[in-house]
Amino acid sequence: MWKLISIELYKIFRRPRTYISFVAIGAIVVLILLAFYADGENYMAFGMQALTQTFDVQGSLLNGYLICFVILQTLLIHVPLLITLIAGDQVAGEANMGTLRLLLTKPVSRSRLLLAKFLATIVYTLALLVWMAFLSLAVSILVFGTGDLLILKSEEVVVLSGNDVLWRYAGAFAFAAIAMSTVAALAFFLSIFAENSIGPIVSTMSVIIVFTILSSLDIPVFNALKPYLFTTHIIGWKGLFDDPVAWVPVCKSAVILLVHIIVFLLASVFVFNKKDILS
Repeated sequence: MWKLISIELYKIFRRPRTYISFVAIGAIVVLILLAFYADGENYMAFGMQALTQTFDVQGSLLNGYLICFVILQTLLIHVPLLITLIAGDQVAGEANMGTLRLLLTKPVSRSRLLLAKFLATIVYTLALLVWMAFLSLAVSILVFGTGDLLILKSEEVVVLSGNDVLWRYAGAFAFAAIAMSTVAALAFFLSIFAENSIGPIVSTMSVIIVFTILSSLDIPVFNALKPYLFTTHIIGWKGLFDDPVAWVPVCKSAVILLVHIIVFLLASVFVFNKKDILS
């Protein structure tokens, strides 16, 4: 199995477009860091106007932990698109090049081949998140240092001690890995039905947009659907920055996302095994 995965990883990382995602994340993070470095104090003063009128805030709260939190919220909106560029091309790309039928002539079962492609996609997804974690956390700390983390929420202000933050970020990126793997699994499933990668990419992003809108609407007819939509749980990592940590919602969201991954993978195997490969 490892040999199959290695071959699929080679296919992924030999394509120039694979590195578009890494460059895009790097560019976004660098721009955010430059913006905060140049005008971060004014941004903090504007954002904390209401707070400073009530409380006496001592020292600067602009540090690497805060920058990472801002970047994490921003990039997790864009990362799904970058993941679908590869996940949506895994099977559809082979069909488009006319190599899928040739692959199936090898003495390897369809299920093993599909599983190898899926695991290679997950490795790519994890590599992208590790790159994102390095830039957003390590580089932010290097540039802005560490300190207490202040998080402004709609109904409360959470202040976390600098000694109580790193493990939360480790958990947040681990949760993000599950969330982004769910997106990858959906795009991978949709790629089985297409002859080129454009269809799965557009379809996956359309599903995410529609589900996100349904998750955010406070309409009774949609409330029954919200717990079952994976987009409702993608932001579950934020519970790790509550004080105390909202362990039950975080773990529940992680389990629901894992169930989605399993369902998408099983559906992919089922459909692929039944599919007539003509290209």
